[in-house]
Amino acid sequence: MIQAIRDRRSIRTFLDIPVERQDIEDILQSAVLAPSSKNRQPWKFVVVQGEAKAEMLKAFRTGIAREESGDALLPQSKKYIEGAKLTVHSMEQAPVVILALNPLGKGVLANLTPEERVYETCNIQSLSASLQNMLLAATEKGLGSLWICDIFFAYKELCAWLGNQGELIAAVAIGHTNESPAARPRKSLTDVVEWRN
Repeated sequence: MIQAIRDRRSIRTFLDIPVERQDIEDILQSAVLAPSSKNRQPWKFVVVQGEAKAEMLKAFRTGIAREESGDALLPQSKKYIEGAKLTVHSMEQAPVVILALNPLGKGVLANLTPEERVYETCNIQSLSASLQNMLLAATEKGLGSLWICDIFFAYKELCAWLGNQGELIAAVAIGHTNESPAARPRKSLTDVVEWRN
């Protein structure tokens, strides 16, 4: 098994040390080498650092405040608000946040035809492969990373901050790690694999 797969952890605390641009570019190059449905390569990555990161986090906090006020995009989201606040704190510490977008996407709130829904699903699967490549590349470089899905608590605000660039799918925080978490428990193969011959 590839060592980076064994070593990868979700990192939530980062050191205040910049990440070299070449390392960021290598991580992004790993992302664009991912497989994609019909080779559509449905991805765009926005690298957010410095003042831009402060602006993006302000938009994120505005979205969380909207969710707390009762104008929630997702009815069940209230119980996850505290987790989203912790995510913002992790993003604030990380020197680099990469937002992953599907420029071909219609948006998570759009009414889709059955054909559009299949394309959306395939494109999200393709982007997921690119995100996993990024996490493994960061691990190989000795950097910590965190795959962030909590962006949906501020979906409207973050999309407005980005401008009209497509469907926002996820974010990845990258930096020098300030923690060494143990591996989380995993289900055994016997629990998740069914063999048919």
